[in-house]
Amino acid sequence: MSSVSHLLKEMLEQNKLTCSFAFEKINQENSTWRLNPKTASIGFIFRHIGETMNLFGYFFGFSPSTSNTTMGKEDKGDWYEVAESRMLIEVGFQMLEQLVKNTAEEDWTTIIETPFFGPVSKMRLFSHILFHNAHHAGQLSLTLSRGA
Repeated sequence: MSSVSHLLKEMLEQNKLTCSFAFEKINQENSTWRLNPKTASIGFIFRHIGETMNLFGYFFGFSPSTSNTTMGKEDKGDWYEVAESRMLIEVGFQMLEQLVKNTAEEDWTTIIETPFFGPVSKMRLFSHILFHNAHHAGQLSLTLSRGA
């Protein structure tokens, strides 16, 4: 394993751990909670995390295992199955693990075209996914502690 792969594996493991503190507290009963009436529900955010990881996998050559129901959309109060969202997140983390394991060190600087950020390196998109996960895990933690 290259030093870059080792570092990325460590970053991924830390992201999984950091996010798990919020993710493990989510259940169907609290999935409708919101921090306030203008914010997205726990269920929507949780689903969004799983969808985003899987849909962004497309840019790394992985076929998405889901369709977009949350990216760029507003939470309209739809029902989100927590078990399904949890499965999407697990599949997303497995995809990222495979990406780290199978990407050569020099390939992390390969530029890929995205509709969101324009041309970016694989490393930059990978790091965005981890940041995105942690950002929304923070929202979930706050909603779990202060929402209703």
